[in-house]
Amino acid sequence: DKTAGDGGLQHDLSEILNAARRSADITRQLLAFARKQTIAPRIIDLNETVEGMLKILRRLIGEDIDLAWRPACHLGFVNMDPSQIDQILANLCVNARDAIGGVGNLTIQTDNLRFDEEFCARHHGFIPGDYVMLSVRDNGCGMDIHTLENLFEPYYTTKDVGKGTGLGLATVYGIVKQNGGFIQVESAPSQGAAFRIYLPRHEGEENRTAPDENLEIPGGRGETLLIVEDEVSILTLAQTILTRLGYTVLAAASPVQALALAEAHAGEIDLLITDVVMPEMNGRSLSEHLHSRYPGLKILFMSGYTADVIAHRGVLETGMNFVQKPFSQRELAIRVQQALAS
Repeated sequence: DKTAGDGGLQHDLSEILNAARRSADITRQLLAFARKQTIAPRIIDLNETVEGMLKILRRLIGEDIDLAWRPACHLGFVNMDPSQIDQILANLCVNARDAIGGVGNLTIQTDNLRFDEEFCARHHGFIPGDYVMLSVRDNGCGMDIHTLENLFEPYYTTKDVGKGTGLGLATVYGIVKQNGGFIQVESAPSQGAAFRIYLPRHEGEENRTAPDENLEIPGGRGETLLIVEDEVSILTLAQTILTRLGYTVLAAASPVQALALAEAHAGEIDLLITDVVMPEMNGRSLSEHLHSRYPGLKILFMSGYTADVIAHRGVLETGMNFVQKPFSQRELAIRVQQALAS
């Protein structure tokens, strides 16, 4: 933002930012496969989530591929982090594009399905229950038996060097397993491929509390925030962002320093923003210590990977405010506003 008038410097900084984002994306894919990424599930309409991605997906696959969208009527809800649906679709559609390699067809479809015990006994890998299906089918080159057997292995790829990391389908597999679902794949050489993902159907109402990412970046009104982060570069970045947005910021590089700052602070502290995993004391324990001094204190946890103190098997505990690292200015600003309003 500060280098808007300097084209050369801004270009160089943009390249650095792009490289960092690529690194972050690969790390997220590894964490997703290993089910080590903290997720914040909510009740969503899968049709609406897919429809929100269609414009991006059409750009991703190019004009030569015809993308057909076939949503089921009265589709059941799923309890899942919407960003994980985005990851699944992006990875499957990029693979389909590469398999087609030119003009072709890609179909995304949803449906409600129920599998009973008798059906599952006859079909290996199926689990009894009610599911919402997400299907991605292409008419590309297809896959042989050897490829199908290794499909979800990390770093396994049939693409040329530099064309793929081998993490895309491993990421999809990790996400689906983390959410209690399973995948069926059908393919043969020259016959295209069909990926069918089955996610447990949630019986309940849809949750529409997700932030509108198109809104302006929200600012503060002088609220006092205490940030605790043992990685100094992240601490400095968060402090800079939030100070510019109009907050009063107290910054601590350790839980012990945070407790000392709170003890010395004369006024109220409105929000604690804390890393989860730190030396000396974890973020949850720190928040409990500070609650005795500030009973109305709101908490926003931040982390780059799952931690059992706030998540069970990578799934965020109900009611927890959380921001995934690395975060953008917009993401941090929105999460802070949500935490203050909670």
